[in-house]
Amino acid sequence: MQIKTVGELIEWTRTMHELLAQCLTNCASNHGDERAASLLTYVAAHEAEMEKMVAEFEQEANSRASDTYVYDYIPHNMITAHSVCDALCAKLDIDEIRAGIFNFHKQINALYRTLLGTAVIPEATTLLQSLLDMEENQTKRLASQIGRMDDL
Repeated sequence: MQIKTVGELIEWTRTMHELLAQCLTNCASNHGDERAASLLTYVAAHEAEMEKMVAEFEQEANSRASDTYVYDYIPHNMITAHSVCDALCAKLDIDEIRAGIFNFHKQINALYRTLLGTAVIPEATTLLQSLLDMEENQTKRLASQIGRMDDL
């Protein structure tokens, strides 16, 4: 998908979370390690929840903000859910799965931070900041919950 506007970026983000959730669900059912499968199942549910949150931004976004062009600031080697998923579906251990998941989120957060610095109109700045805040908070929540899995 070629991203030209903030609205398309939001759609891309929603799609990434959706595809990753589907992929991790499939990976979990095929993983031989029960703890790793549980982690994949949990992260898949979390990604599905994030997809719904991003969809709300998509629905409620101000047209002036969502029509703002970002094409010149988007890297042309964007991450894809398939590349992340393929790596996570290998028979990785829990630490490797965690690293892959957090690398995925780190890249999305970095993209939003970069775009936030280039936003020209206040509506776009507000929308991008809200999306970044949601992504960062959900990543922290995910880290906290995954950390608790070690306690079990």
